Amino acid sequence: MPKIVELLFDCDNTLVLSEELAFEACAELANEILAKYGKPARYTGPELMQDFVGQNFRGVVTGMETKYDFQLSDEEREGYVKQEEDRVIKTLKAKAQPCIGANEELEKLYESKKYGMAVVSSSALRRVVASVEKVDQAKYFPKDHIFSAATSLPKPTTKPDPAIYLFACEKIGVKPSECIAVEDSKSGTLSAVRAGIHTIAYVGSYHDPSKAKEVADMLVSNGAKVVMNHWNEFEKCLAEIEAM
Repeated sequence: MPKIVELLFDCDNTLVLSEELAFEACAELANEILAKYGKPARYTGPELMQDFVGQNFRGVVTGMETKYDFQLSDEEREGYVKQEEDRVIKTLKAKAQPCIGANEELEKLYESKKYGMAVVSSSALRRVVASVEKVDQAKYFPKDHIFSAATSLPKPTTKPDPAIYLFACEKIGVKPSECIAVEDSKSGTLSAVRAGIHTIAYVGSYHDPSKAKEVADMLVSNGAKVVMNHWNEFEKCLAEIEAM
C-alpha cells in the first residue's frame, strides 16, 4: 500500500453534528415545494434524513422530483437550493456542535504534522465553512482544502458521485490511494470508495447501538475498510488501514 499522506473528512455527522439540524431546517422547504406542486406527501426532518442522508439539497430536490413525478425548471431548483442553504446556515450557526471527540483528535493530528487534512462534503461550501467555524475546527484545515460537491466542482453534483473526492485529490496533489476518508453514510462511503480511497466508516453519531451496528455493516458492505464507533478509536483505525 502507498504511504498515507492525506486525511479526508466528511463534515455532516462526521466532524459536526449537523445532519439532524440541517434536515429539520430543509424539511420545511421540501414540504413547501411539495405543496406548490400539489403533492400530498410531507416530511419531518428525520423522515427526510432517512430518505436522503448524505445528499445535498440539490440531490434531495432531484430525488423528490423523481419520486413524486414533478419537474422544476433549472432556475426554480437553484432558487430553492439557495433558500435552503440560507436557512440551514442560520440554524447551524446557532446550534451546531462537534461530534464527540472529533476536536481532540483533530488537534492531535494537526500538532503531529504527519498528514495533510481536508474536508470533503456534499453540502454547499458556505454551509461547510459555517459548520467548522462554529465548532472551532476551521483552524485545522487550509481554507482551500475545504471542498463541496455542491459548490467546488465545475458541474455541481452530490455523493455518491466520486467527482468531489477525485477533484479534492487533484487540487491537493495526492493520489486517491495515498488518502484515507472518514464517512458516516452510504452515499459518502460509495463516493470515496469509487474514487479509490481507503475509507473508515464512522458511526458515532448514531445514538441507538443497534442502528449504529446496522449502519456499520451496511458501510462495510459498500467498501469501508474499518468501523470507528467513537473518535477515540481513530488512531487504531488509521493504523489498521496503514497495515493492510
